Amino acid sequence: MARLIRKRETLLFLIIVVMIAIFSTRAADFATPENLAGIFNDTSILIILALAQMTVILTKSIDLSVAANLAFTGMAIAMMNAAYPDLPLVVLILAAIVIGACLGAINGFLVWALEIPPIVVTLGTLTIYRGMAFVLSGGAWVNAHQMTPVFLSVPRTPILGLPVLGWVGIVIVLLMYVLLRYTQFGRSAYATGGNPTAAVYAGIDTGWTKFLAFVLSGALAGLASYLWVSRYAVAYVDIANGFELDSVAACVIGGISIAGGVGSVAGTVLGALFLGVIKNALPVIGISPFTQMAISGTVIILAVAFNARRERNRGRIILRDRAAAEIRTEAVV
Repeated sequence: MARLIRKRETLLFLIIVVMIAIFSTRAADFATPENLAGIFNDTSILIILALAQMTVILTKSIDLSVAANLAFTGMAIAMMNAAYPDLPLVVLILAAIVIGACLGAINGFLVWALEIPPIVVTLGTLTIYRGMAFVLSGGAWVNAHQMTPVFLSVPRTPILGLPVLGWVGIVIVLLMYVLLRYTQFGRSAYATGGNPTAAVYAGIDTGWTKFLAFVLSGALAGLASYLWVSRYAVAYVDIANGFELDSVAACVIGGISIAGGVGSVAGTVLGALFLGVIKNALPVIGISPFTQMAISGTVIILAVAFNARRERNRGRIILRDRAAAEIRTEAVV
């Protein structure tokens, strides 16, 4: 039992359960199935962005432009829907994914081919993509009355008590789990972040792996752009502002190492749900938005400290095992 609790995902799950129990004492309806389904649905977009961020972080990179990608792509497809209302919804969704992937490919190319540090590249493209959204729209909003009913209604349609948006989040989680656990790309991503030198000796093209990670991150941001615009029935330049930091926070809280090569899909999802529960609960119990930001920041710092301590301990274990092996070798000799 103690070993199970030491597992990061199990511990985080128990913390979320305790949080829900505590918050339900202040708001009687907080722990009802309907409200919990609503929290998951509201957090689904963050889950998708966090999984996009996780893929990049695993390769020892970071993507600070995911939210700006979402903003530009969301504006683009909202304007397409308003200008060409007869376009099938499938075409618009595919266009969002392709546009997002292209923006991600720009990041990946700069990191891979020009060897510019990822944080510098994505910090720059964060501003560029937001600026592109402004130029594209002229600063104007695309409102609900300009969008078609089908465009707006699909993610909100309930199936078995959960809107389509929530089901899309579940499907993406399952696909990412399979991709990172059972495919060559997934193994390459972990190897690239965990030990780049060993990965190169093993025949892995670490630059290409990082490029693909950025492309996948962009594609997921593109999908999230449609879900965001249709969910909130509006597109403007500043949508999802700050979500790039929330996606990083979800990863860090979920146990994804900023140093790369460590983490799981389950941990990322739980990290996003942790933030989702906090953001839904704190307003209910009367805590101001500024206090919410302080609490979220404190949680992030604690999670980073926890991760650093765990990795230090793991390093000590490796050194201890290596020393023991050397002693055994000397004894044999």
